[in-house]
Order: sequence, then structure tokens, then C-alpha cells
Amino acid sequence: MYRTHTCGELRIADIDKNVTLSGWVQRIRNLGGMTFIDIRDRYGLTQLVVDPDSDKTILSAINNLGREYVVKVKGKVTERSNKNLNIDTGEIEIVIEDLEIINSSEHPPFTIEDDTDGGDELRMKFRYLDLRRNKVRNNLELRHQMSIEIRNYLNNNNFLEVETPVLIKSTPEGARDFIVPSRVNRGNFYALPQSPQVFKQLLMVGGFDRYFQIVKCFRDEDLRADRQPEFTQVDCEMSFVDRDDILALFEDLSKHLFEKIKGVKIVDDYPRISYKDAMENYGSDKPDIRFQMTFKDLTSLVQDKGFKVFDNSEYIGGICAKGCAGYSRKELDNLRAFVKKPQVGANGLVYVKYNQDGSFKSSVDKFFSADQLKEWALEFDAQPGDLLLILAGKKDNTLRALCELRLEMGERMGLRDPKVFAPLWVVDFPLLEWDEETKRYYAMHHPFTAPKLEDRGVLDTAPEKVRADAYDFVVNGVELGGGSVRIHDSALQHKVFKALGFTKEEADNQFGFLMDAFKYGAPPHGGIAFGFDRWVSLLAGEESIRDVIAFPKNNAARDVMTDSPSAVSYDQLQELGIKLSPDSQKE
Repeated sequence: MYRTHTCGELRIADIDKNVTLSGWVQRIRNLGGMTFIDIRDRYGLTQLVVDPDSDKTILSAINNLGREYVVKVKGKVTERSNKNLNIDTGEIEIVIEDLEIINSSEHPPFTIEDDTDGGDELRMKFRYLDLRRNKVRNNLELRHQMSIEIRNYLNNNNFLEVETPVLIKSTPEGARDFIVPSRVNRGNFYALPQSPQVFKQLLMVGGFDRYFQIVKCFRDEDLRADRQPEFTQVDCEMSFVDRDDILALFEDLSKHLFEKIKGVKIVDDYPRISYKDAMENYGSDKPDIRFQMTFKDLTSLVQDKGFKVFDNSEYIGGICAKGCAGYSRKELDNLRAFVKKPQVGANGLVYVKYNQDGSFKSSVDKFFSADQLKEWALEFDAQPGDLLLILAGKKDNTLRALCELRLEMGERMGLRDPKVFAPLWVVDFPLLEWDEETKRYYAMHHPFTAPKLEDRGVLDTAPEKVRADAYDFVVNGVELGGGSVRIHDSALQHKVFKALGFTKEEADNQFGFLMDAFKYGAPPHGGIAFGFDRWVSLLAGEESIRDVIAFPKNNAARDVMTDSPSAVSYDQLQELGIKLSPDSQKE
């Protein structure tokens, strides 16, 4: 028997028990007369103590120990004289009676501690060692707990978990597909699914009125902190429902998770904000509403007053930072530098200090009087002690820059508490978005999203005005999920395909099987997909989804541990009927 107990199990009530533990050596402390060894496993850490009068065999084994050695130890549980109440086993220790080295270890490339000295790339190369750290293990345990709670909740609400294919037909809408060549059908290719979208709709046609799947999805796109080439979705679909049915059920699921996982009970209904209002007030379709600081449009108030920056701008807007009028020159210069960063993209920053004595001090005193600045303050509902921060330029660019400035100020003012959760629904997205480069419309969500009933009459004449019956679930500025009511009528689906620029032949080639299915009685249906990795990282308090995935890729979409993607042999390519271009061969 390798163990009678785990390394996180023994307590003061277990004193005098004879036990067997197995695990990894965390650290060895030789204090002259006494030697202490910490061993750990997935469940925790236990201190071992070596009596200097122990058997020579034990002392010899102790002298040969190193960090990360795998050991099996037998001994008696005793009470610690200097207790460590920071760990669950901190009131006891094991007096070693027998110790066996099961496996030795080379010196690890980084310290396997909570505060490790290993950088991201090094820890990803040796991910199997990084998995031994408490932080990583805790994140994966949280991920497991969330998946169990989700499955239990959906099962209790009559959902069936159904697996859908991984090798599917390529549909070049949306992100770039990962392509898989077929050996049996040479010259033809599968794609890895960006989502199970078409298949879950076909399940609704097939009568499975409540489907879900915790499923791997694949998108060949540039990476960032919250993206990986392969990621996990909680994918759900329902029949005979409208938008309010869907939002009510999945709002309840999220409340269930907040309570079960974080102990946070949310009673109130989540706010619903239209896409238009989200963009106008927050500059983002995933606003962080833990704090307000909404935008004010000053364009009509401040233009044509002789200040060229404003006079030549399409949009002038700003935010009010409560209690920040005391910002120093250095702090304001720092903000000016921030808004000029490429990822923010503003040309400059105008500030107005509303001083405690009621006076105003601004960077545009030469162009605007105190009375005019007071009008600005009234527009913001500002009070003495507040700081107004104003940007100007093209409307879309300025709204995006204001969004970044608002978030930066929220961070500086301590308004973005990670322990506070502020969920909301963003609704009424545009159905289509125009791409100037290709001169055509693209679906903002996907081609199967239903237009809102009241907007369908202008789909042919003014497609840019059509709103989608779609919704996103947002928490703390992170989009955790999105979905829509789907089109279930063939005629309407063809109208949307036409608006997207598909010919009938192109639509039939890519989606003919779905259109054929709709001919046989498709029910009204809709659904949602949650980014499971993002949801776990949010509840774990992590910035990157890499920290909650067992074996993630890096920012170049590489697995540095297994060194993939990698070249394949000439014979494999021949078998698939693939020939590399000269440039690819050089690389």
C-alpha cells in the first residue's frame, strides 16, 4: 500500500495513528539535531520529522533526498510543538519510521512554490511541473467544480448532453478555420468546428428540445490573453422559446454558479443594456458596470468656440472622475501619455479641474471661460473636487479611447474590485456590419441569427438598420457568453444570406443541408454559448485563460512543451496528396 492517507488529510484527531504517505518532497530543512521534510500531493502538504537516533537506513535515505523526489514514508502522527495554522495539516507532523525513495528527480528548472521564479514560457515548457503548484492545481479544481455544477443544473432542467462531430465541413464565415486533409478523399478537407452551431440547430429539428455540450472549439486567429486556438464552450440550445425564456434560464444558471462557486448570492435581475446605449455610454459592447463614470457627449456644447481641436472633431466626449481634482501635474502628464498609447489611440487629452473652492483650472483656459467650463461641469453633474477628462476626434475612435481611459481611471481609483461581480445582458446588436475593404456585409454574430421581428421589413432596403435578436452575457467587462434566437424559416434565412452577399449557389453549397432540414418542420429555437475558459478565469481572479487550462498554447499558438505544431514527413504528405510550396519548405 502506497498510502493510508493523503498529504492533506491528517488532523489533530489523528494523533498516535500509524500512517503511510506518498508524495513529492517540497523542501528539506536540516536544523542540526533535527531534520524536517515537507511532502505534498494534490491534497496538501504534511511535515515529516527525522529523529537523529533513527535507523541508519532511514538516515542514509534522508541524506540522499532532493527536491521533487517521490517518496513513500511510514510513521506515527504526533502533535507539532510549533504549529502552522496557515495549512490544514499544520497542527501535526509524522515521525518517520521508514522511508523509501520511489523515484529520484533532477533539480527542477524553476522553484515549485506559489511564488515561483519561473517565467511564463519556462513554466509552459515544463507544464507538468507547473501543474504541481497550488495556484495551477486550484484553478483546475475550480474548473472541475464549475463543470460539475453546470452539468447538474442543466440536467435538472431537462437538458441532454449530446456530442457533435469534430470533423466537419468548412464554412468560411467568421474566424479562419483549421483545415484537416482527408487521406481517403484526396483533395478534400474537413474543418475543425468553430462551434457546434449548425449541429445544435439540427438537433432542434430532430426534436431534442434542450441540448447542451461542454465542447472543444477551434479558431485559427491571432491570440491574446483571453484567446487560444482551441477553447471550451458551454454550448446550449432550446426549442419553443423566445429571448426572455433563454435569458431567464441562463441568468439563473449564472446565479447558481456565483453562489455555489464563490458564495455570492445575487437576487436582483441583471440589467439589460442595448448595444447602442452600451457604445454611447461606455464605448464598449462589454461594459464594466462595477462603476458608472459614463460618457457625456459635449460636441454641440463645445464646438465652434475657436478651439481648433474641438472644431475639427466629429465627436467630443468625456468622463467625470469623482474626487480627482487634486491630481498633480505629473499624474495628468501620465494620463496624457496613456491616452496616446497605440492601444488607446487618442491624439491628446483635455482636462478640467473643478476645485474645492468652486474655481476651475483646465488645459484649455485660453479658449474657454470659467462660465463655459461651469456649463461643462453641469453637463457632467460634477461637484467641487471632481476632474473632467475629455477626448476628441472621429466618433468611433474616440469612443474606444474613452473606454480605455474610463477603465484606466476605474483601476486607479480602486473601483474595479475583483471580488465584486456586476453581470448584465447586452441586447439588440446590429444584425450586420459593413466591411469597407471587401464592400460587403458580414454577420455580427453568425448567419443564422434572427432579425428582430419589428425590423424585418427593412432587411432588403436598409440592412444596416436591422437589429438582431441577439444577446451577450457580460461580467466585469468580460464577455462570457453570447447567443441569439435563430432563424427557423427557410425564406427568411435565404433573405439574410442575400443581404450577406451569398449567391443561392454559395448558400446551398455551404449550408444546403441545414436549409433542407428546415423544409421538414423546424421549431422556433435559440441558444447561447458561454466561454468556459473565460468564465473559470474570471472566478479564479486570473487575467489570462492560459492559467485555467491544463496544457495551453503560447501567444504564437505553439505548445512549447511538445514542440507543436511541427513538420511531418514527406511520406505523410504524399499519402495526403499535399505538396508544400517552396517558401514553406524553406521555413
